[in-house]
Amino acid sequence: MSYLKIYIHIVFSTKNRIPYFSTLEKRIKVWRHIKENATEKGIFMDIVNGYSDHCHCLISLSSNQNIENIVQLIKGESSYWINKNCLTKEKFAWQEEYFAVSVSESMVEQVRNYIKNQHIHHQKKTFEEEYQEFREKYNFM
Repeated sequence: MSYLKIYIHIVFSTKNRIPYFSTLEKRIKVWRHIKENATEKGIFMDIVNGYSDHCHCLISLSSNQNIENIVQLIKGESSYWINKNCLTKEKFAWQEEYFAVSVSESMVEQVRNYIKNQHIHHQKKTFEEEYQEFREKYNFM
């Protein structure tokens, strides 16, 4: 048997960064659905959270999974579900781009806390500022 533990921090935003998830109630509903659907699809999602215009996921890949397919499953199914349940006034979509970075075992708890505390984090900085920080920190320039 092979043993794998590969953590990936994934971040993606709503199309055109429209703040569709402006209420806590809506965010809870969407994040809960994303986590439940991931579990049903055999994706180990450690934590999911975000803010009004973006989503953070911490996942662990299994030996038969790759990042592109996982992100496509998460974003595609959640878009379909959001539209089917009329959670937005207009047609909902996620932006095509996403960030995905590996997380070492020693940093998992720190990343978990960062994702869990998005509501606090975004009282201090916008998603645009966070986006720029990610680009600089991980050399995505």
